[in-house]
Amino acid sequence: MQRTIKDCVYFEGVGLHTGTYCKVTLHPAPVDTGIVFYRPCKKASLTANINTVLDTTYATTIGNERLKVRTVEHLLAVISAMGITNITIEVEGPEIPILDGSSLEIAKLISETGIRKQKKMMPYIKILQPVVLEDSHGKVAAYPYDGRKITFRLFFKNHFLGEQLLSYDIDRGSFINEIAPARTFGFLKDVEYYRANGLAKGGSLDNALIFSETAVINESGLRFKDECVRHKILDSIGDFSLIGLPIEGHIVADKSGHTMNVKFINKLLSSSECWEVVSEQVEKAPYPVFSYSYT
Repeated sequence: MQRTIKDCVYFEGVGLHTGTYCKVTLHPAPVDTGIVFYRPCKKASLTANINTVLDTTYATTIGNERLKVRTVEHLLAVISAMGITNITIEVEGPEIPILDGSSLEIAKLISETGIRKQKKMMPYIKILQPVVLEDSHGKVAAYPYDGRKITFRLFFKNHFLGEQLLSYDIDRGSFINEIAPARTFGFLKDVEYYRANGLAKGGSLDNALIFSETAVINESGLRFKDECVRHKILDSIGDFSLIGLPIEGHIVADKSGHTMNVKFINKLLSSSECWEVVSEQVEKAPYPVFSYSYT
């Protein structure tokens, strides 16, 4: 069923890249609204989907000729993972607050206010055949699967973090404990580059994990030993929600980022023979089995 939140949710904080203090209010919305961003000072709105993506440099930015909102992926991940299909996001500022670098606070706030089922089915995309996108940087694929699943692999060559691999079945119940707490991360050697290019103006050890070549710099340490790959799954859930409908399938990503995620959405949409839109409850047939590997 389509879903919205039961009551308004409010949070505020600094934007990671702009360094601007921003405020966000989430409002319940009627059926078939979708995920809509609204900027009251400009009286402008836009729907979050692949057609409104403007930039994917170190974060996902959406916008149109009147409105631009940066770093939307963490908020979109919560909305998608918790099954919310209709919501209005009122933003005061150019960016979604980074908070502690994770989605935990937003997920808790939405969980506390509650989610309300609405009286209409939500269409979804059902993967029928494999779709694969690969380049010199990484790989993303989607396979038929009875549910919503993401497998992600990270590999840090010549670094103590090494390889991190995790498969996660997207579930409202486990998301708040398993994925939402994972924080955005970066490397000490890259901090000067970010600042020189006008990025991470609001970044600090309070809202990002920073690694040297041999250790994590943050005194608080890690929340999970594989926190980095969990955060990449968080980002991916947010990015892939921009397709506009839930995806029933298994997404497998190898060293992907925001740019490749968005390219994959376009590849998937152009491969219309590999998926179908299901708009009503159907009895599911057995899925064919497809193999994949990271070699």
